[in-house]
Amino acid sequence: MKDPTGGPLSGLLVADFSRILAGPYATMLLADLGAEVVKVEAPAGDDTRTWSPPTRGDQATYFLSVNRNKRSIALDLADPADLETARELARRADVVIENFKPGGLARFGLDYETVRSANPGVVYASISGFGSGEGAGIPGYDLMVQAISGLMSLTGDADGPPYRAGISVFDVITGLHASIGVLSALHERAGSGEGQHVEVNLLSSALSGLVNQSGAYAAGDTVPYRMGNAHPSLFPYEPLPAADGDIIVIAGNDRQFARLCEALGRPDLVGDPRFAHNQDRTANRAELRPHLVEALGTRTKAEWFDILIAHGVACAPINTVDEGVKFAESLGLEPVVRAGSGADAVPGIRNPITLSRSRTRYDHAPPRLDEHAAQIRAWLGTDGEQNRDEEGDRG
Repeated sequence: MKDPTGGPLSGLLVADFSRILAGPYATMLLADLGAEVVKVEAPAGDDTRTWSPPTRGDQATYFLSVNRNKRSIALDLADPADLETARELARRADVVIENFKPGGLARFGLDYETVRSANPGVVYASISGFGSGEGAGIPGYDLMVQAISGLMSLTGDADGPPYRAGISVFDVITGLHASIGVLSALHERAGSGEGQHVEVNLLSSALSGLVNQSGAYAAGDTVPYRMGNAHPSLFPYEPLPAADGDIIVIAGNDRQFARLCEALGRPDLVGDPRFAHNQDRTANRAELRPHLVEALGTRTKAEWFDILIAHGVACAPINTVDEGVKFAESLGLEPVVRAGSGADAVPGIRNPITLSRSRTRYDHAPPRLDEHAAQIRAWLGTDGEQNRDEEGDRG
């Protein structure tokens, strides 16, 4: 049995041929949970090493945010010696993750079929923008997918231009899907003894991530449209003005609406047939909204937050990112962790997964380019037929 103190994925070797965000995010999640991740970079390094500002010292925080707990080796796949190192790493790996253009690794003999021939148990995950079929030649950037998927048509003021989300949301969702696919294939391998090819793409992840909005079209032949901060199926479910600024107010069902009305001192609204049920409130939001605004205008947003939460009403201040982190700290969620030790430790955001027995680790700071090349090359020079359980420390 594996030692749970090493993480639930302790003993797994991940060869990470990905860069930018979706792949590195997926591999960082696996590394946090104990997997040994070797990050293979081009000699110039992952592009995000230069995506700044902001920076921490001389390092881009973009890179730091998705690359802790990994070891870095820089390999030029056009160089025969470096290519042999890459192939040997792939041969020994439990998991290979890549986000080259579909088919891009075939000329190096690092595609799934070639790696599988030498490593039948490998779980090989490919991340692309638009799949490996007719969309294989389309570059895969999150902003493109936000536009193509329809997300931007839903984001922004109703009478204003479309907007991108404030983060590369579909890179993150695709990274999550990649990690789920990898773990699913590893679970299946435990029974069959065979690996398989996991494929995820940004567009499919985007359409899945649009959930009720894409589902409205698929199941109801309804094309959603931009509504600003309003929700198409609920009211209230948006910012509403208090005396000193907006506060998010939510009533997801009739019981919650009754509690809201009690807190606002307007129990009469519950008996109004125009607002009796969610469908009624949604259809008559223009009539209901002024009543809520009038009541909320009597107190500050901080006062209403305390009052509404005490009444069991969902509400929230609209924070900046630093305020959001501090709020999580006030709840004891300890959102900021330090990866590594001593002066070289790098603060970052905690892995959101908590397990009752196994630990989530933050042993290693995000690596400098090629930082672990000597260690990795030395390890790959050992007898490749030796049982992994007898190989000792992979680093």
